[in-house]
Amino acid sequence: MRILMVEDDPLVRELVVDALREEGYEVFHASNGEQALALCKRQIADVLVTDIRLPGGVDGWQIAERCREHDPQLQVIYATGFSPVEARPVPGSLTLHKPYQPDRIVEAVRQMGKERRPPSIS
Repeated sequence: MRILMVEDDPLVRELVVDALREEGYEVFHASNGEQALALCKRQIADVLVTDIRLPGGVDGWQIAERCREHDPQLQVIYATGFSPVEARPVPGSLTLHKPYQPDRIVEAVRQMGKERRPPSIS
């Protein structure tokens, strides 16, 4: 399973990416919304793990909404300590509140992987 991790705090990002890779996941990461959207357009991930409050003009809500335009089956996990805007999670997503331990993200990804529907065959 491939995961896109979006987190602006380099220490948190490194800890979570390392924990996910130790579990055998292929992990791509971005530090802001613009980088994340560029990766989403390539549909490289099965699960998106995104902080909500990010630097720049694109927040975690927007990342999930736009990534779902490219991949409606994309599983989404939001991580937040505070969001200055009203919550608008995509359907079927999870929200984890900071601070969290990296193993909490690993468990959430594992759960999302079980729920991911196989692609339809036309």
